[in-house]
Amino acid sequence: MPACKTAQGRFILAFDAMEPALPEHIDETVKAVAQFHAEHGAEATRFQRLLARMRRAIGSAGFVAAIGLAIACWIALNTVLLLEHVEPLDPPPFFWLQGGVGILALYTTILVLATQSREDELARQREQLALQLAILSEQKSAKIIQLLEALRRDHPDIEDRVDHEAGAMSEPTDPHAVLNAIKSNAARERQQKTPVRG
Repeated sequence: MPACKTAQGRFILAFDAMEPALPEHIDETVKAVAQFHAEHGAEATRFQRLLARMRRAIGSAGFVAAIGLAIACWIALNTVLLLEHVEPLDPPPFFWLQGGVGILALYTTILVLATQSREDELARQREQLALQLAILSEQKSAKIIQLLEALRRDHPDIEDRVDHEAGAMSEPTDPHAVLNAIKSNAARERQQKTPVRG
């Protein structure tokens, strides 16, 4: 297999260097999603980016291992000092250790909550985008059915007949009506689950 030289002077296989060509509409979609996430990241303040990096660090396996090792060393040190009849820094049951772990847990919780609000904002934007695309897709489907029904009626070689199901599907769904139906159904379910008090 032929090889090619990169700008850094390294040789790689030509097959690995070639990226599969994507259709234009898929490539545009991928770029749009990447731009959506890039814009969301660019809108973050310096403090928000710092919190995000801290959260990723705390959630890493290395941090968990370091905390476990530090706790084990602290317990071992104080136990050895106690066995050597030297006053330990934190005698059992290790109140200083418990306090440090509690403070760490408090700050970790605050950090998670602070970064979670930004993640929730991104999730809401995704849901709104998905909803808008779903409505647009439904409208396009209804328009296609309308065009097919018009073609069937106008084409001389196709038998003209009344198709009530196709006629109903050719009408775009009213999102407000669907939302009201969902709310009504949820309200009925809540009423059914609520026990009747005599």
